[in-house]
Amino acid sequence: MRIHFTWLLLLLSFAAPLAAEEAFRTDANDDDKLPWYQTVPGQFPPEGSAHYFAGELVGKDHIHRTGTLRVSRTDKQRRSHWDLPINFRLLPYGSLAYHGAPAALKDIPIGTHLHGLWYVKDEGEETKSLFYNRKSIEADFTKVFRLVDDFTYYQEKNQLWQVDNVDLKEMKLQLVSQAAGEDKPTQIQLDLTPATRVYQGKQIVTLDAIEPGQNVLFNLTWATLYGVGRCTDLWLDEESRQITQAQQLAQHQLHQKDRGLAGIIDAVDNQKRILTVTLFGGVDASLLEAVKPNSSANVCVAEPTLQIYDQVNDKKGGPILSVEQVEKQPGSSGIQLRVQPSLLLEGYRPGRIVRIFPSGWPVVTLPEEETLWPERD
Repeated sequence: MRIHFTWLLLLLSFAAPLAAEEAFRTDANDDDKLPWYQTVPGQFPPEGSAHYFAGELVGKDHIHRTGTLRVSRTDKQRRSHWDLPINFRLLPYGSLAYHGAPAALKDIPIGTHLHGLWYVKDEGEETKSLFYNRKSIEADFTKVFRLVDDFTYYQEKNQLWQVDNVDLKEMKLQLVSQAAGEDKPTQIQLDLTPATRVYQGKQIVTLDAIEPGQNVLFNLTWATLYGVGRCTDLWLDEESRQITQAQQLAQHQLHQKDRGLAGIIDAVDNQKRILTVTLFGGVDASLLEAVKPNSSANVCVAEPTLQIYDQVNDKKGGPILSVEQVEKQPGSSGIQLRVQPSLLLEGYRPGRIVRIFPSGWPVVTLPEEETLWPERD
């Protein structure tokens, strides 16, 4: 199953060719004499600098945006190093997508096969050795730029899979597809189970509804352990895919309105109490439209985990003086605003993270476990 860095050539233009003078390794140049790009706090990374690999979500702490991924098997790994886990954390501007829409880590079930763009650990950061001191070949990549499920991965490539054959006695599903840039079609075989969820139109249907010729998308678990993987979910038509995507989009919009839009402070004018903030990408574009000049916004200090201390009591509001389009770098929405809060807080410093609540977004009390205040053991 060809699920390697071809994604980099198609996903959100993230893999635009790098300038020749860039002195770091990429999936495109694969120069092992060069170091991988090391992210810099307060800066967005250059295009094409992330490393691709896939794996299965086997553990998560959605509040702190951390988790564990069992890396999928590839030809680059020795057999003795198959199926080893790595721990990860999402970068402040790191994003996720599930069912074709932006997502939070809490939305993605344990066992979901994911495709990721990664950066290497910080200098001096230790990685855990497991299974008699064996480490995954990807163990140094602990920082996540982007994670998406199979549904999203193929949807963003405009690639559907056609049912070639279905055998409900052996519980096997044969699919065929030809991605852009491939010389010939790819054939894969998925394992069906009695628990596989099959969607058609507005309904969940039985496995009997699967027929040759249907154009489908799927999600997997146990990927690469016994072949391509077990099919957890299968969408048989465009209507079912649109319904699933719309539901996840609604969940994402609700999540963001409750917690604000995250961004990084570019500059602070202490005399005029003006913050210049670039909003992070990875969110639905309609939410960004709520940030308008000549309106107002509340600003809350956040940590790199995007957690807020106490957003109801710590927010400071004021007018939005301007909203401008800036260069859209990886991780950036390309939207920069200037806001004038009523008081400058200690956390309003260049390079720090804030969350913006545009006018009309209520600032609600979050569940206690999501807050950073008061301190807990």
